[in-house]
Amino acid sequence: MSEGNTAAQSYAPGTHPDLPAPIRTTGPVAWVRMNLFSSPLNVALTLVAIGLLWWVMPPLFEWIVLDSVWTAESRKECWDKMEVPEGGACWAFIKDRLRLFVYGFYPQASRWRVNLSFVLLAMAVVPVLYDKMPGRKFGLWYAVAFPFIAGWLLVGGLGLTPVDTDQFGGILLTLIIGVTGISFSLPIGILLALGRRSKMPVMRILCVMFIEFIRGVPLIALLFIASSMLNFFLPPGTVFDLLIRVLIMVTLFAAAYIAEVVRGGLQGIPIGQFEAADSLGLTYVKAQMLIILPQALKISIPGIVNTFIGLYKDTTLVLIIGMLDPLGIGRASLADAVWAGLSREVYLFVALFFFVCCFSMSRYSLYLERKLHTGH
Repeated sequence: MSEGNTAAQSYAPGTHPDLPAPIRTTGPVAWVRMNLFSSPLNVALTLVAIGLLWWVMPPLFEWIVLDSVWTAESRKECWDKMEVPEGGACWAFIKDRLRLFVYGFYPQASRWRVNLSFVLLAMAVVPVLYDKMPGRKFGLWYAVAFPFIAGWLLVGGLGLTPVDTDQFGGILLTLIIGVTGISFSLPIGILLALGRRSKMPVMRILCVMFIEFIRGVPLIALLFIASSMLNFFLPPGTVFDLLIRVLIMVTLFAAAYIAEVVRGGLQGIPIGQFEAADSLGLTYVKAQMLIILPQALKISIPGIVNTFIGLYKDTTLVLIIGMLDPLGIGRASLADAVWAGLSREVYLFVALFFFVCCFSMSRYSLYLERKLHTGH
């Protein structure tokens, strides 16, 4: 009898220990084999990609990091410190204007209110995103109240020095528009989706008309309406803050797209789920809240997050109506003769900011999809 058979017979039936999986089927080796070298075409594409990265990344790394300058008072001084003029990035420009990029023209003495709002925003986001947080119920109530708390902090009043919204700018302005649009467009979009599927003709027609009108008009046109034309429809002497008008238009624009995404999720629910809710004697509201909407929203997660990401990037369009987001701050800073000619640094900085924010949203979307996946 061979040595292998002797070893195999030394264990009682059902007591043989589990053996590790073959190295070619697990771990990094398996991932590389399956994703990069699984076929001749993949091998060729992988080699081409490695070649392109080898060609692009070293000089880009040198320009961004190795040959960059972080301390200078002007573009000329920045270039004088380089071995080759324009041979590296002049991050001294971004460093010099960083506060402008973050706060816009918000009064310096009151910037603690902006910093506090950023901290409160992080505290409001955590209970919304993570369901295992202790005391999450109270955290959700705080998240609902956060927009009003932040509005009081930033705009002032009730004991705080008022600040005009035309002084908002930079990352502060982007977060205000993005967070407000995301927070309010989702519930409005859900209501519009339910209204579009309603059996009440008037409700259904109104929702369809609103959704189709908003989806048929570019956001930039709605922003122009908010900034100029809306005043013609208001009583003489009425003061309607521009930022509030923009927030309303952006929220309604995103809500129309969310409504269509949620409607697609509702149509993906099997008819048996509706019949089961009816058989249990649930009211329309309870059936939607407990059975239908949870399933529809789970199906709609990719589309909803995609809409949120598009909305967040579209906040740069406020530049067209004279509001200075990070891109507008960068373009205005380039008009300064001291720093003129450093557009690459500005656009790279702004692109990196939006990439970090949007990539974080997309990764959370994937995490949420895996967590809610019940197909297994």
